[in-house]
Amino acid sequence: MNNDNYCVIMAGGVGSRFWPMSRSAHPKQFLDILGTGKSLLRQTYERFLRICPAENILVVTNESYAELVKAQIPELGDKQIIGEPSRKNTAPCIAYAISKIEKHAPHANIIVAPSDHIIMKEEEFSEAITHALTFTAENDCLVTLGIKPCRPDTGYGYIQFNAEMCNVSKRICKVKTFTEKPNSEMAAFFIESGDFLWNSGIFVWSLQSISKAFAKHLPDMSALFREGTDKYDTPQETEFIRAAYTQCTNISIDYGIMEKADNVWVLSADFGWSDLGTWGSLYDHIEKDRNGNAIVGDNVMAYDSSNCIVNVPDGKLLVMQGLEGYIVVESENILLICKKGEEQQIREFVNDVKINKGERFA
Repeated sequence: MNNDNYCVIMAGGVGSRFWPMSRSAHPKQFLDILGTGKSLLRQTYERFLRICPAENILVVTNESYAELVKAQIPELGDKQIIGEPSRKNTAPCIAYAISKIEKHAPHANIIVAPSDHIIMKEEEFSEAITHALTFTAENDCLVTLGIKPCRPDTGYGYIQFNAEMCNVSKRICKVKTFTEKPNSEMAAFFIESGDFLWNSGIFVWSLQSISKAFAKHLPDMSALFREGTDKYDTPQETEFIRAAYTQCTNISIDYGIMEKADNVWVLSADFGWSDLGTWGSLYDHIEKDRNGNAIVGDNVMAYDSSNCIVNVPDGKLLVMQGLEGYIVVESENILLICKKGEEQQIREFVNDVKINKGERFA
């Protein structure tokens, strides 16, 4: 195992589309959504233990979740849990993490990954990441992992690659364009063209390459976090970071750097990936009954119902009749019943709940 390999796990999101299971005080990365006995965060941490030394894995989260992270991954030292004072999207999150890494490991090769994704093929995932790490160690480049699409999904971003500019293995190709969530017609065109991949949001790069990219494309942010070099891992870090985050632009790494840089490459892979962004995406990963119902809960009785996703606590009796294509979720005194095809409204429901019923339900 290479001691220069580092991993930054991003675990600060709220996951409002998984409401009511995912709540502000306990979002989805801290939940055992699949019933495996481990939270999504814990599974992510264990996945990267195969690739990075344990002491080189950092978790960036909202400072209010630091204790949750510590409880689920007690192996982490205090310096491995990076608490953000506010949510400013992924670019500041990454800038903060790489600034801390640079202080101790100027030759680091870094993986950045969300904490709430599903990976069904662990061996294939480890192989893909290792392949990318080898490439970034030898080249001044930024690599993103692209997933071979199996359907024209409108919920994912897409990456177009240049098939004439690839590495020796033909798996890592130069990126042409990034496209945010397309409409169904455009998504179908992307699939037919054969040169588009889903954007996984998993990145690999050397510290030198990503630092240069920040300096070029987000120079103010780069300079801001460099000012804290002598304060990181000292009692002055918290005060410095709280002040820095008030000056930070709220911007994603995709928009701030990846879509602008000219040295971005994509590794094409298939490792059973899902970003688990919605209840509908979870439906694909749960065993179904003969009527296509994906049920989590030991006391659910379904009559004349099909293609539903149901999640209720063990011991809770649920009897449902006549539902076709619905989401039925019960969690901590909240019951959600929503059409699967209209689950994009869940965020609106959460906002309305905050306004009309208070933060305790959100």
